[in-house]
Amino acid sequence: LDNKVLNLERVQALETWLKTTNTKLTQVNGQRKYGGPPEVWDGPTPGARCEVFISQIPRDAYEDLLIPLFSSVGPLWEFRLMMNFSGQNRGFAYAKYSSSGVAADAIRLLHGHMLEPGFRLSVHRSTEKRHLCIEDLPASTRQEDLLQVLRVLAEGVERVSLKAGAGIEGVSAIVAFSSHHTASMAKKMLVEAFKKQFALTVSIKWQSSVNSSADEPLPPQKSSVSLLASSLRPLRHILSSPPASALPPRLACHPSIPPGFCRAVGGPAVSPHTPYSPTFSSEGGHLVSAAAPVMLLQKVCEATGVGQPLYEMYCSHAGPDGYLYFIYKVRIPGITVPFKGLVMILPGPTPTNTLEEARQAAAQQVLQRVHRNQLSH
Repeated sequence: LDNKVLNLERVQALETWLKTTNTKLTQVNGQRKYGGPPEVWDGPTPGARCEVFISQIPRDAYEDLLIPLFSSVGPLWEFRLMMNFSGQNRGFAYAKYSSSGVAADAIRLLHGHMLEPGFRLSVHRSTEKRHLCIEDLPASTRQEDLLQVLRVLAEGVERVSLKAGAGIEGVSAIVAFSSHHTASMAKKMLVEAFKKQFALTVSIKWQSSVNSSADEPLPPQKSSVSLLASSLRPLRHILSSPPASALPPRLACHPSIPPGFCRAVGGPAVSPHTPYSPTFSSEGGHLVSAAAPVMLLQKVCEATGVGQPLYEMYCSHAGPDGYLYFIYKVRIPGITVPFKGLVMILPGPTPTNTLEEARQAAAQQVLQRVHRNQLSH
């Protein structure tokens, strides 16, 4: 099978299986996920060594073949299939079970299993690393500032610890993530994000060992709704002037925060060129958007009486990396100046989904501008 040709019969078989079994999948940033946990789950939450790594998967094999196979060993807490732009899988997946014993059974029973003629699955224990080391940060970096910046740029950031000393240029940071997947996604995009957002060149590598003192949990983060509710002044006042392109004077003069981080906490929280990571869910066998920024912005506007946001979306061009670039204008009736910007997203399963992703990305940028402008007052 040509790696660029989609097997429509296999795709249809997946759609039929989703409908008949009422199985729900979510698609996020290059992977499709089942569970984590499933809707019905009465077992324990998986701990260490409960996940297996599956490779040598035929490119046109999907969850309708893989989930029943790996569920035959024991109930799946989560199954993640890595996907490419064409709609085929990338040849590998992760399955997580309730215990390390069941994961060991999956390796013993399914390693070498012939899923299709000529394709024997490779099943091994997953490494599940979830700590990254970010090197070459400015010497004046503060832990709380870096934590705030990372939580804007990446998902699943739990805590940060800084280290400096002989042989270390500037400051290095050990960042703990909620899962191996969120750490892996951050590793792929943070170097470019720091370069585009802050004009900083950093290096990022896996951190194999972590001191227990650096792994102590921080207080839980507030949800987006409670954060906005507690920090926003009346929305009409905050948004009555255009978003500032320069640093707020108070933050610009703060000597202890690096200039790049000043921009992060004082200006728009996400660069126009930082990809939006949309979320999809499957309902009735079809993938539909499940992200919430549009709904959140609507509720904030309702609460402050400024009227419902109106979206104008224009697809500008497709980049060589597969991302689509959308120019947006968001008008809020009670606000004089519309919000304008550029977002980049991966194509959705349908044109309708793609447009909805772009709206969600635009709403997310508007919310972040509102919040960051509020912090500067």
